[in-house]
Amino acid sequence: MRSLVLKHTLRFAAAFAAVIAITVVYRTILPVNATTAALTFLLAILAVSALWGMAVSAAMSIAAMVAFNYYFLPPVGQLTIADPQNWVALGAFLVVAVIASHLSARARQQAADASSRQREIERLYAFSRGLLESGNVMELLNRIPSQIVDSFEVGAAALFLAEEQRVYRSGPEIPALDTASLRAALLRDGPMMDAAGSLCFLPVRLGMRPIGSLGISGPILSRQTLDAISSLVAIAMEHARAVQQLGQAEASRQGERLRTALLDAVTHALRTPLTSIKGAVTNLLSNNGLTEAQRHDLLNVINEETDRLNRLVGEAAEMARLDAGEVELRIEPQPMEGIISAALESCRSVIGSHPVQVHIAQGLPKVRADLARAREVLVHLIENASQYSPADQPITISAESAENSVVTSVADRGDGIDDLEQALIFEKFYRGKDQRYSVAGTGMGLPIAKAIVEAHGGSISLTSQRGAGSVFSFTLPADIPRPGSAPPPSAADQ
Repeated sequence: MRSLVLKHTLRFAAAFAAVIAITVVYRTILPVNATTAALTFLLAILAVSALWGMAVSAAMSIAAMVAFNYYFLPPVGQLTIADPQNWVALGAFLVVAVIASHLSARARQQAADASSRQREIERLYAFSRGLLESGNVMELLNRIPSQIVDSFEVGAAALFLAEEQRVYRSGPEIPALDTASLRAALLRDGPMMDAAGSLCFLPVRLGMRPIGSLGISGPILSRQTLDAISSLVAIAMEHARAVQQLGQAEASRQGERLRTALLDAVTHALRTPLTSIKGAVTNLLSNNGLTEAQRHDLLNVINEETDRLNRLVGEAAEMARLDAGEVELRIEPQPMEGIISAALESCRSVIGSHPVQVHIAQGLPKVRADLARAREVLVHLIENASQYSPADQPITISAESAENSVVTSVADRGDGIDDLEQALIFEKFYRGKDQRYSVAGTGMGLPIAKAIVEAHGGSISLTSQRGAGSVFSFTLPADIPRPGSAPPPSAADQ
């Protein structure tokens, strides 16, 4: 308060000093006529009005009128006027000075109001952006009070929700923003402002339905700003609830799709080997006239189908471990040629009559990978290529260097995959709509390959065209020595 009084006192003193300075200059240094002096006084009054407002400029107008009368209107040196026309000049000077001061002060106030409204709009924009960044209702509710404090530079804020009967605060509880006051504000028609206590309370409504209330301590905001804050909070809460409900609906839909796919996999992948086993066992038990060769064939069927069942269950368990991040990788530098050779050896019985073409670029660096897991990725891709392409068509495996990685591709000459299905092909249990009943499988091979590749820090992709086949490509980090580091020891050194 003392500093404010001192500031106003200095402004009045500076205005009077300006009047004295103009008078001294025009009386002693640069003599001028009365008209020039009057215009100079008016310019000074306008400048003071623009800088410091109406009160200072009005006082300066009176001081300038007295100085103009005493020093520039005849008889000079007396506060009287000899010529009646000079009364008109003096009155016109005072009226013009006051009106000019008023207009300048009003223009200054309008500029200040416009600047204040611009700041409020910018703050409201920043506030709305901060609210819409959150799609989670609980996160939004905890964020609203602190967002109000940060955006509008107030002391503290509290949000009361009628449905939960709970208060969310920007910081430690302030006695003035107690739950009882917030609950009472819920029933009000508009904001309640307490300038003495630096408090304001306002209801938060969605349409005509009150859903909560806000309490703000610190600088009192304008009524328009408070109404805008209330509306933005209600809209943001409704938006977050809608996003959350949409997410829950999508999760439910995905869960239903996964459940349907799982049932489909169980029905068509597990029932087939179980049916074969059941038929073979029934035949063995009921038919005593079987020859030794026939019995051996039936036992082979049981053995093969049991292995198939065991593999299906193992894939499901492996997919669960990969999703949970429970698989540990033994990352070591591995030559891509060795990984491809190991995969082809494992797939020898699956490849059948498919011609296999291998193209490995010269000077290919080693990859940083777990040998068993990288081989498993290639096994899944080769098995996929052999299952979904004609028996006489070739399978092409290629490996080439890319930036800090090695790209390995498996290409087939099958029917290709539709564009719509390409986005789903790596989903768990998903199988192409045209092959799900004609080709045995569970739809877990490609998701397992994707999870393994991503665990290595690589990526997997698909390029396919209807009638021209498909190319599955995956990347593994290249084992590139750092500058100045020693090369890895050779087998002879070891």
